[in-house]
Amino acid sequence: MNVVIIDDDPRITALLKRALTFEGYDAQVAGNGTDGLSLALSSSPDLVVLDIMMPGLDGWEVCRRIRAEKDVPVLMLTARDEVADRVKGLDIGADDYLVKPFALEEFLARVRALLRRQKVSSEPSGLLNFADLQLNTITREVYRGDREIRLTAREYDLLLFFIEHPRQVLTRDMLMERIWGYDYGGESNVLEVYVNMVRQKLEEGGEKRIINTVRGVGYVLRENP
Repeated sequence: MNVVIIDDDPRITALLKRALTFEGYDAQVAGNGTDGLSLALSSSPDLVVLDIMMPGLDGWEVCRRIRAEKDVPVLMLTARDEVADRVKGLDIGADDYLVKPFALEEFLARVRALLRRQKVSSEPSGLLNFADLQLNTITREVYRGDREIRLTAREYDLLLFFIEHPRQVLTRDMLMERIWGYDYGGESNVLEVYVNMVRQKLEEGGEKRIINTVRGVGYVLRENP
């Protein structure tokens, strides 16, 4: 798989290219936004790693132009840990957001997670079904019967993983690694919060619960009697 890295810090690009190459990816580097945009549009990458703060054409504009031309995952990097920046990046089409400095292991986990999502989304039919639940991996539309369900990007990813593994008990660690790409820590309740939000949306029309808790283990997608 081909990963394009766009960052004006040569130390960062050298480190990331070395790590990606070691993991078996084909990594290409551009040192500014203009060259990076050209490389991303011409080389058909499977993933773009994009710094925000660059002279000239910044990461915001590069992301906008990439998204206008291609449906390729974009992982944005920035030294600014501001909620407004993260929201802006996601709103203009970024798929994930990583704040510098970051652990190399976390970066690689995020890369793996984004590439797994892309692989599922590229399958021809795009339709996944369980009971009265239907999920379209191409349009990212979700229906429960005739009722459309509006999900955030993270909620969609969580439900997608469940419907990819029906009737299989998924542990907390497995879900954290798949959806968030790394371990948030044993005391975090982020998974529980998102499971509850997805459940509420799936059951708003009075439908039966299909995401069930397996106490002390995790969760399972299954029909109840």
